[in-house]
Amino acid sequence: MGSLHLLIISLLSISSVIIFMPDLVSAQLKTNYYAKTCPNVETIVRNVVNQKIQQAPITVPAVLRLFFHDCFVEGCDASVIIASPVNTAEKDHPDNKSLAGDGFDTVIKAKAAIDAIPSCKNKVSCADILTIATRDVIQLSGGPGYAVELGRLDGFTSKASNVEGNLPKPTFNLDQLNTMFASHGLNQFDMIALSAAHTLGAAHCSKFSNRLYNFSLRSPVDPTLSKKYAAQLQQLCPKNVGSDTIVTMDPTTPNTFDNVYFQNLQKGMGLFTSDQVLFTDKRSTGTVNVWASNSKVFQKAFVNAMTKLGRVGVKTGKNGNIRRDCGAFN
Repeated sequence: MGSLHLLIISLLSISSVIIFMPDLVSAQLKTNYYAKTCPNVETIVRNVVNQKIQQAPITVPAVLRLFFHDCFVEGCDASVIIASPVNTAEKDHPDNKSLAGDGFDTVIKAKAAIDAIPSCKNKVSCADILTIATRDVIQLSGGPGYAVELGRLDGFTSKASNVEGNLPKPTFNLDQLNTMFASHGLNQFDMIALSAAHTLGAAHCSKFSNRLYNFSLRSPVDPTLSKKYAAQLQQLCPKNVGSDTIVTMDPTTPNTFDNVYFQNLQKGMGLFTSDQVLFTDKRSTGTVNVWASNSKVFQKAFVNAMTKLGRVGVKTGKNGNIRRDCGAFN
């Protein structure tokens, strides 16, 4: 029990360092950035997000995933939303083909609602709209609410070629995950916290079927999977069946943002290799155990990690602008 308390204290200490030692980028971002130019921007976005969720519940994981994929390539600059007439933009890369259209639609509709107010027209970036919407879908699905830092500009570059090798793979081990997240200034605690986004949404069978069939010479099924869970997945994803079938990533509370993700890992119910390894690797097991039993500590770590992620590759000054159309460069 003493070691458990020590780990909690350690996690909280790291969180404090993240909050009270802002870097240059975070100094350029402000929670009240639009206070004078468009003071109701967050309310406008929240209303659009709420309406979208009522129409299409998939909006929640769609927006959350869109934010991750945007920030990990070129930084948080809405470059993933750009549409290319010749299919060479970020969204056209195979790793982004499965991004649900409702995520894009949410940002586009929020942009239209904002620009419908004369004083706000062309004052709010698409990158900031996506950031606000991401916080909203998390909170509206049961997760923590938090103040979002704003002041990002939209980027000038969106290339499919820039996506390659810049997004985590479902087959990654802990070292690979840590290396990729560290390249964006995120540590292991951030990576584990952000991985909990897999408490929402679904994945195609092709992304994890390697764990169900012909896993190795010794074991046809990944031994880190619960036998019962593996059997359920095999029923949902029969061998040699097309990859269009999707499975919820959290089999317990698929529509709620919570720490059940970590409880599932303890039971061998992590869908991806990159999920389950967080529990099977001794270097991260302790963190999983703490967050599985303490929702408040997890939520605090998640908010800190999301804030750090939102600072990645932020465009300011001459490095960006505010797009009139989120899907096209000015």
